[in-house]
Amino acid sequence: MDIAYLATPLITWTLVGPIKFLINSVRTRQWAFGLVGNGGFPSNHSAVVASMATLIALREGIGHPAFGVAVTLAFIVVIDANSLRQHVGKHAAAINRLGKDGGARVWLRERMGHTVVEIIGGLCTGVAIAHGIHAVLGRG
Repeated sequence: MDIAYLATPLITWTLVGPIKFLINSVRTRQWAFGLVGNGGFPSNHSAVVASMATLIALREGIGHPAFGVAVTLAFIVVIDANSLRQHVGKHAAAINRLGKDGGARVWLRERMGHTVVEIIGGLCTGVAIAHGIHAVLGRG
């Protein structure tokens, strides 16, 4: 197996996390430790699937079956990040409001999903990282 296919998602995930932390820290004008995790700009999940699809396209071509699988996975991840997880966040907010009235001590995280801009940022970041990895490692 070409190491680039294993390294790309790991490198992407490792790079996007600090980028997201710094962007959120600048945006909120304080260290954004509370915003680490799900949500925020750019989307880690979108970046990872975009980096893999891009790497496969660069190395194998868009006619390769693996590219089709990667693009399908990317669509699933993007739809999940935008719709399903945003609905989970809305449910958490409603539960938190109910819990607040009842004196609940457990607080559910409300920021779960991504906006379209955060997803596009993740996709662009993933494509850029894949191009960088491909440029450094060349064709396996």
